[in-house]
Amino acid sequence: MSVQDNIRETVTSNNVVLFMKGTRDMPQCGFSSRVAGVLNFMGVDFVDVNVLADEQIRQGIKDFSDWPTIPQLYVMGEFVGGSDIITEMTLSGELDKLFDDKGITYSKDAAEKIREANG
Repeated sequence: MSVQDNIRETVTSNNVVLFMKGTRDMPQCGFSSRVAGVLNFMGVDFVDVNVLADEQIRQGIKDFSDWPTIPQLYVMGEFVGGSDIITEMTLSGELDKLFDDKGITYSKDAAEKIREANG
């Protein structure tokens, strides 16, 4: 299986996937930590893919999405964005709407607490 096929399989067979530097429990950069922290705090069940563990995946995901940076969040097979986009969507409530529309389980109370703390 090619790297692109592997990535495609990962994003289509899991509801929420975060390609990141490090893991959900031990992020290796601030941007990955921010997105993983939001997802963890909101109680989202997601698959983490550590791009630092495989250089082919690290470059392959950038080619797959045509997006130059890591982290990258996918929901129901669709690329959503990186750290800045996810932060903006969280604070505006757009991420809640996306999760609601796609049937992703998350804590609405936790999402509200994030907005209150950053409001």
